[in-house]
Amino acid sequence: MRTSIILLLTATLTLSACGAVRDSRINPFNWFGGSRAESLPATENTNPLIPERSGVFARRPEAPYAGVPVAVIDDLTIERSPGGAIIRVRGTAAKQGAHEVRLVKEDDESDASTLTYTLKAQFPQGSRRVGPATSRELTAARFVTSNDLAGIRTIRVKGAQNARSSSRR
Repeated sequence: MRTSIILLLTATLTLSACGAVRDSRINPFNWFGGSRAESLPATENTNPLIPERSGVFARRPEAPYAGVPVAVIDDLTIERSPGGAIIRVRGTAAKQGAHEVRLVKEDDESDASTLTYTLKAQFPQGSRRVGPATSRELTAARFVTSNDLAGIRTIRVKGAQNARSSSRR
């Protein structure tokens, strides 16, 4: 019994002394030293994995998004993630057949501490049935970086009939 208590006390004291080892050369994490900033030459192509296209395969200009605001915003959830947050919105469309659902950022210059989005969707041409609410339910999400969230206190998502917001505590 005494031997186990002595071993436990010795292990505890040894482990508590590890704080002094973290800055010494014994610690393998310190073998390469600290990091330092280096400047890199500027490159014209920002993503080397995407080849430059020309001629027949040139990219066509993207058509403007023709979405309309979704009728009702039912739920707004903001989830923390590494490097930022994920804004997840659930809404109900006015009629069935919605597609290309997006959270579109609005330029609201009146309040710099509020980030405003509108939940929009595209609908097919012609009239559609209204149907039950569960068949018209839509979900969209968007990742926002920590840099974009700097100074932001409130995130607001608008629809055609209502809006939802979430504030930091």
